[in-house]
Amino acid sequence: MKRYYITTAVICLLVLLTFSFVLDFWDRAPAVDELKVGFIYESDESTPYTYNFYQAQEALEKEYGKRVQILSKSNVREAETEEPLRELADRGCRIIFVNSYSEQVEQVAREYPAVQFCQVSFRAASAENTPENYHTFKGKIYQGRYVSGLVAGMKLREMIEQGVIQPKEALVGYIGANSTEEVVSGFTAFLLGVRSVCPEATMRVRYTGTWSSFAVEKSCAKALIDEGCVIIAQHTDTIGPAMACEEALGTKKVYHVGYNQSMIDIAPYSSLISTRINWTPYITGAVGAVLASKPIERYVDAAACGRDMTAGFEKNWVEMLELNKPIAAEGTEARIAQTIEAFRKNQIDVFKGDYRGVNPDHPADTIDLNQGFAENKDSSSPSFYYILQDIITIE
Repeated sequence: MKRYYITTAVICLLVLLTFSFVLDFWDRAPAVDELKVGFIYESDESTPYTYNFYQAQEALEKEYGKRVQILSKSNVREAETEEPLRELADRGCRIIFVNSYSEQVEQVAREYPAVQFCQVSFRAASAENTPENYHTFKGKIYQGRYVSGLVAGMKLREMIEQGVIQPKEALVGYIGANSTEEVVSGFTAFLLGVRSVCPEATMRVRYTGTWSSFAVEKSCAKALIDEGCVIIAQHTDTIGPAMACEEALGTKKVYHVGYNQSMIDIAPYSSLISTRINWTPYITGAVGAVLASKPIERYVDAAACGRDMTAGFEKNWVEMLELNKPIAAEGTEARIAQTIEAFRKNQIDVFKGDYRGVNPDHPADTIDLNQGFAENKDSSSPSFYYILQDIITIE
């Protein structure tokens, strides 16, 4: 028995010494003067999602100037990510960012231990049991969804008070790409934001089956408007829903909430506000870490769970875009500021209230939100996957 204890103690000591050596190596490693940085984009800057990454890329070039050389590849399908990754690594990129959900990134990372691979996190990604040079990241977008919902809820409350609609007509429509944790978490946070000021509100959800299809998204929005929805929100990547709302104004009062880009120029009389993840803090920070020869998770200012990082309004990883003041309800701007400040102080529990949720894939799996649910507690990828009974309908 004593021999067992001694062996265990020796192993623990060796682990501690190894860990100390790794940290000491990073601390003593010389800074890098110039760096090649790679980007793999699933689409191009014509889509709002990837355009946000282009903005981060531009911010990176502005911050580090000639110290960085950018190499990028656009319109790379998830199933075809492997070879473009190898090409960028072979061309000398020391750090590569990937904005798709390809499972090939981790595999390639194992082949190039000297290159840092940073990928937007998704439900199949985890920094656990992955190579040391594989990292994941994403902003706490549920916070932006909640604030967007609050804006929509204030508009609904105004419409009720002005007699434009009756309380029972406070119906919200939501266009989602697919039934995933990311989408379900997002539309739940949105509705809870709506109900924080308009508790009568209910929501209908339609899935498009694709992240980016103008025709399908617009068609789904039109169908929801025809069913009586007076607010349309989206977790898809085109302006289709915004245009459907704007075109419906000739006969109906309907408003829109967007994602990834402001859509006010497209729908000036219906689009209230949009929210987005700001990718710049992580991307500039991760590159700064490599330039300084420091571990990314010790350099970037955000919460880390292993090699997975996330943050919200408190670190500017989540942003609200322009508010359409001429059509927003009175007092909305001030309420937005108050709510964002409350998020920064960790004073809001979004997924909490007198609600019961059911897992759509496993009905026996339920949740009582009176106990609350901490989103992004252990992962930057959203994990809330329950449909709130009686107030959310999936069509």
